[in-house]
Amino acid sequence: MRTPLWLLPFACVLALAGCSSSPGPESATPPPAPAPASVPSSVVSGAPDTTGSIPGSPNAMYVFRFKQTEPPSERFTYRDRDLSFYFRPSPSALYFKVENLQGRPVWINWDRTTFTDVNGRTSKAAHTTSRWRDRYNSQANVSIQGLQTYSDYLFPMDYLVDPGAQTDTQPHLPIVPEDASAPTYTGRTFSVEFEMLVEDRPRTYAFTFSIASVIPR
Repeated sequence: MRTPLWLLPFACVLALAGCSSSPGPESATPPPAPAPASVPSSVVSGAPDTTGSIPGSPNAMYVFRFKQTEPPSERFTYRDRDLSFYFRPSPSALYFKVENLQGRPVWINWDRTTFTDVNGRTSKAAHTTSRWRDRYNSQANVSIQGLQTYSDYLFPMDYLVDPGAQTDTQPHLPIVPEDASAPTYTGRTFSVEFEMLVEDRPRTYAFTFSIASVIPR
């Protein structure tokens, strides 16, 4: 049977509609990639000392003034018949120098040397050779030979930050941040307790420092 001429346009439309394929299922939107682990902006690597008169980073927002309160000393020093200590507090670490005044060696017992931070938390003290992997390991004692001087720096062992693949680096939080929060630390204290082995007998040397002022640079 032949289709009447007047139905041909409709037949073509129906044929086209029948031949068109139905839309395929929409592909699922892939989940967003996980954000990389963030590292606090205040993390420092190691603790390179500076010889400038003002402690802290040269481009920091604030300048810190520290005081040694126990035992009190305007020059950050302490001396007895066996040892002489000199300190240089900074936002990133506590630098120190200890001189053996006698003719026989003394030792720093690092496993029993502690650091109490500005929030009152006490942990083992980390120093130059401390790494993330050493947090729960024993640290070798350091010998200071007779009439010799030893220099190093300290910060809380708990402040070490996971370095990832760079295992020989020493990223850590500073003793006190140099960012906009710095003024809130005015008046706080931190302290260190050394255990020294003098003639094979343990002796404790304790020192406390305060953040006397924090002023804009």
